[in-house]
Amino acid sequence: MTRVCLAGVTGWVGKPLSAAILESDDLKLVAAAARRARGERVGDVTISSSVEEALRIPSDVFVDYTSAAAVKANVLMAIEADRHVVVGSSGLSDSDYAEVDSAARTKNVGVVAVGNFAISAALLQRFAVEAAKYLPTWELIDSAYAGKVDAPSGMARELAWRLSEVRAPETEVPIEKTVGVRESRGATVNKSQIHSIRLPSYTIGLEVRFGREDERLTIAYDGGPGAQPYISGTLLAIRRVSDITGVVRGLDRIL
Repeated sequence: MTRVCLAGVTGWVGKPLSAAILESDDLKLVAAAARRARGERVGDVTISSSVEEALRIPSDVFVDYTSAAAVKANVLMAIEADRHVVVGSSGLSDSDYAEVDSAARTKNVGVVAVGNFAISAALLQRFAVEAAKYLPTWELIDSAYAGKVDAPSGMARELAWRLSEVRAPETEVPIEKTVGVRESRGATVNKSQIHSIRLPSYTIGLEVRFGREDERLTIAYDGGPGAQPYISGTLLAIRRVSDITGVVRGLDRIL
C-alpha cells in the first residue's frame, strides 16, 4: 500500500484526485494540505494548513497540486523528508528542475514532473517529438484561462524542453534580427518560440505548428473545464515514481 500526502487537496484537481485515491485498493491518503481548510477532513484525514505540517505524517509519495509560487519550496521540502514526489503544479524552470534532480539523486528518491497529466496531452508531446525529427521548423501556442499567472505554462515549457532534445528549430530570420517589436515573436524557451494567450473561455491548451516549404502540420491539445482527464495520469505517476531516481519529465515517458 502506497501512502500519499496530497498538497492542494481542496483544489480543482486535488479534490477529485483525493476521491480517486480514497477509492483505490493500492493507495492510501494519509496526509493532506490546503491553506484555507485546516482542520477539515477528507476521508479519515485531517487537513493540515501547510506542507511542512503534512510532511510530519509518515508517507511514501508527496503530490503537489498547489501553485507556481509554492511548488519549488514544497518539492524540495518533500525530497529533504525522503519522499518520492509527483509534481502537478506549473511554474518550475529548467534550472529549477536541475536543482530538484540533484536533490532527489542525493536522497535516492524519484520525481515525476508533468506539465499536463491528461493522456491526450501526453500523446501530443509524443507525436510532436516524433514530428520534430522530420520537420525542421516549429512554434508553440500556449493558451490558458485569464487568471493563470505563470507563462508559458508548464506544459509548454516541458514540450519546448523535449523538442530541444531532438534539435533546434531552423529559423529563416533570427529572432534577434526582428524588425519592429521583438516581443511580437514570442518568448524563446529552449530555442523554441512560445506565444502565450490568457483569455476568458479558455481552460488549458497547447498547439505546435510545424512548417516546411509547401506543407504544414498542426498538433493541438485542448482541455475542458473538468479535472477528470488529469486523474488517471496522476495516479499512474504515483504508482510509478518509486521506481525512479531523480527527475523524469513527461507523462509519456512512464506510459
